[in-house]
Amino acid sequence: GYHADRWKKWLTVNNSPTKAYFDTSDQDPFCMYNYLLDITTWNKSNRRGFIKVKITDHAGNSVESEMNSEASTFQQYKRVKILTGFYQDIEKISKISLTFSTKTLIGPKHKLRILRMTLKSLNNPEK
Repeated sequence: GYHADRWKKWLTVNNSPTKAYFDTSDQDPFCMYNYLLDITTWNKSNRRGFIKVKITDHAGNSVESEMNSEASTFQQYKRVKILTGFYQDIEKISKISLTFSTKTLIGPKHKLRILRMTLKSLNNPEK
């Protein structure tokens, strides 16, 4: 791999047309399609866990995001932004599904109640 900190100055100063991928897959074409998930919850008590995103097109084709390695903390009426990546992209999204997990096998199961959510493509900002 290449150390991104050694290339950052050159890429930003020279307005390079090169795309830089900070998360890559282990399969060809190696790039990840990154999205920013912005969530506001309305649970009264705090929830800590992981979000997995699934996007689907009108034909029923779907792709799931990779699970984030760090848990997020969700508080009532507080925005949480999560960077999520997919191995392939969906051109026209018709459905977005979220799965909340605490990754624990014992203890009570909790729901995450969503007040507001947006999903923005970082590869195609107009999307």
